[in-house]
Amino acid sequence: MNNKYEQINDYDQQMIEAYINKPEVTAWYVNAFKRFSINGVDVMKWNWSWWAFFGNVFYLLYRKAYLPAGILFALNMLVGFIPFGGLILWILAGGYSPYFVYKTYKQKKIEVERAIDKEDESKRFETMQLVGGTNDWAIWVGVILSVFFWGIIFSTMGFVLAFIGLVVATK
Repeated sequence: MNNKYEQINDYDQQMIEAYINKPEVTAWYVNAFKRFSINGVDVMKWNWSWWAFFGNVFYLLYRKAYLPAGILFALNMLVGFIPFGGLILWILAGGYSPYFVYKTYKQKKIEVERAIDKEDESKRFETMQLVGGTNDWAIWVGVILSVFFWGIIFSTMGFVLAFIGLVVATK
């Protein structure tokens, strides 16, 4: 039986390595990217990432997938009012965000290949490193906003509990 997942040749492996630009996680992304292409057809599949789960929008910003990050941000704002909607969306982000990194990679790869001759592979790899890679600022923004968000939640809970305590104490 043939493997239904796309086989990645040396050139594609190097393009992914250049795009991800983090040797310690390249193998994970190569395996994930294989799953998203079946016989040359892109397929959205579940591929769990704890970083995507906990990072949510910031994971996509970190991986320079700006459009999916914007859409996920808008969805977070919409489902935030639905009980457990945010949790469900975070779980979905943990499973499907790597696919959107893959789609961003594929788009950038096509752009690079159109712009740079096939004979100049080293320039293609260098360009993929520049257009890919990561945004380290996304980590800091995510941490700062998370601390701020949780600070507001705990402060509000403390205020509500103190208010309830005052109301009960005065009766």
